[in-house]
Amino acid sequence: MAAASESNRLVSSRRREPSVASTLGVSQPTRRRRKETQVEQQREYVGIDLHRRRSVIVRMAEDGQVLGVDQVVNDPVELSMAVAKAGPDPEVALESTYGWYWAVDLLQANGAHVHLVHPLGLHWDSRRVKNDVRDSTELANRLRRGDLPESHIAPPEQRELRELVRYRAKLTALRTSAKAQVHAVMAKEGILPTLDDMFGPGGRILLEQMPFEGAYALRVSSLLKLLDHYAGELIVVEAELTARLADHRGYTAIQAIKGVGPIMAAIFVAEIGDVSRFPTARHLCSWAGLTPSHRESDTKVQRGHITKQGNHLVRWAAIEAVARYKGGDPISPTYTRVARRRGRMIGRVAAARKLLTLVYYGLRDGEIRCLAETA
Repeated sequence: MAAASESNRLVSSRRREPSVASTLGVSQPTRRRRKETQVEQQREYVGIDLHRRRSVIVRMAEDGQVLGVDQVVNDPVELSMAVAKAGPDPEVALESTYGWYWAVDLLQANGAHVHLVHPLGLHWDSRRVKNDVRDSTELANRLRRGDLPESHIAPPEQRELRELVRYRAKLTALRTSAKAQVHAVMAKEGILPTLDDMFGPGGRILLEQMPFEGAYALRVSSLLKLLDHYAGELIVVEAELTARLADHRGYTAIQAIKGVGPIMAAIFVAEIGDVSRFPTARHLCSWAGLTPSHRESDTKVQRGHITKQGNHLVRWAAIEAVARYKGGDPISPTYTRVARRRGRMIGRVAAARKLLTLVYYGLRDGEIRCLAETA
């Protein structure tokens, strides 16, 4: 009995011996404290299905468990409060749909790691059931798995440049529509155009002297006023573009390509942005949709026309730039070779891809060496 009590005394004395951690003042967390620490450090993933008026937000844990679903109106305060439930610096995924600028800027300002998702890469058309909650849940789940088709988040300065070039494209389309309407009225009255350009100085005089009556005269007069207004707005937009890009090395360098003027160069700079995000010129051409489609299965390989899946404004500018001059000496042999074998239109597309390759090097290096050598 005495031996047992002596043994218990020795064990208890060993337990009371001070450890290194207690000597340094570091307390050992209890099991409950350890469990709470693991929950607090768990990363959360957020999927947002952004709409015009309301949005659905789903928070998901690392193991795929849905932690919460919120439906909020598109207000900065409500969106920030809903995402703040995921803790500091959450991982957030949302689609690059209509009006995503404000949401991305707000989330990034609040410390979130935003992943902008390309809607075309989600392949949601094959799903049997599609709603906002399922969309947000799938975004969070794919973000957790790391297989999101992400898009580039352009900085605010580049977005403003894009706004200018796209607004100019819209004004040009409206101007073209107004001119086509004038020609339509002339056709209804049986009046043939006597000049190739009916909207130059000489053509405007002829239009004002044409014998339109009633509603036709009113429409032509209104369209001519709109054309004058569009011309004035285009001058303002182009002047702003020129001022913003005056010190841009790449903007000046790519204008050495024959067929690329100030407007085409502004489109390339604004839409492409930081060209270093493309490893090679081939990646840039693929992003613009100027690469052929490729479908392969077993022993069957089918290559078709260009995909046209990409930035349509860059693709249009590249093809338009080679329409008249064929890109000059470095590019015109490619056009001639392909056009002789495949036709004029396919030759133009091949020349456009060659031109976009030169644009890549001009934006990356600030010069185009092959053009400098020939000069």
